[in-house]
Amino acid sequence: MNPIIQRIKAAGRILVASHAEPDGDAVGSLLALGLALEKSGRRTTLYNASAIPAVYQFLPGAARITRQLEAPEVYDAAVILDCGDISRLGPDWPQVAQIRLIINIDHHLTNTGFGHYQLIDGEACATAEIIHRLIPQLGIRFDRDIATAVYTGILTDTGSFRFANTNAAAFAISREMAECGVDPYHVAQHVFGSYSLGRIKLLNLALNSIEISPNGKLSVMTVTRGMLAETGTQPEDVDGLINYARRIEAVKVAALIQEQGDGETDGVGRTRFHVSLRSDGTVDVAAWAGAFGGGGHFGAAGYQVETSLAEIKAQLTRWSVEM
Repeated sequence: MNPIIQRIKAAGRILVASHAEPDGDAVGSLLALGLALEKSGRRTTLYNASAIPAVYQFLPGAARITRQLEAPEVYDAAVILDCGDISRLGPDWPQVAQIRLIINIDHHLTNTGFGHYQLIDGEACATAEIIHRLIPQLGIRFDRDIATAVYTGILTDTGSFRFANTNAAAFAISREMAECGVDPYHVAQHVFGSYSLGRIKLLNLALNSIEISPNGKLSVMTVTRGMLAETGTQPEDVDGLINYARRIEAVKVAALIQEQGDGETDGVGRTRFHVSLRSDGTVDVAAWAGAFGGGGHFGAAGYQVETSLAEIKAQLTRWSVEM
């Protein structure tokens, strides 16, 4: 951590970025560090390639997150958060890769180790936990806004403290952030308290799509672009749907296959899909995701693949035999 602290303190203009299609930890970590650096007087750009999901737009500073990058030479350093690989930043990642100093902060064990400096802790419950350690070392004190971002990152990445990555630090940090002024009820109401009618309709379609492997150990949920269009929803509305497939009795692994882009094929029946995987803790889904160039954690991982929907389902079914 010390070399990273020194480099951040020496930088005048800093880009802080997190992975595209961000979850609560990606948004929370981005805002926590970004707000802290701004508080210290540094010129900071908060970047994400995707629109911030509606459920996180209540967070202080969310409106400051931009989808536009300036020329690489403008920045003295880039701090990349919650990205197992720099390509997870989205289409403009090659531009970010040209920045003179890249700092990689993450909690995924499958992180590729990109960048000039790395701070990777697979035991951390969320990247927000690592940011919580970093901020005081930069000489910056937590205020309510920064604390709310940290708390949201931890709350969401632990599944409201229900997932296997929940550790003692998750509770200790949450208590500390509450003492800094975070209102847990306010955060929970925004993140979990209400859904649009479109998302409820999307959930209905997603539940109807569930298929169970012959041995009952794998559940597969599918979300297509057509389903999003039919319900008037966005890719961000898919977040969390996989947990319904995971909770089916006797299921060890749940997979959510999400059609990407505009759904058009490449001429030979192949489409780009993102496959999210969730395990009951007995199956290493990161190993399976890694075989397709993805990654994540033992119990939660994902990968992107360009093939047919039928082939993805066939691959997953063959894998389920080994569970």
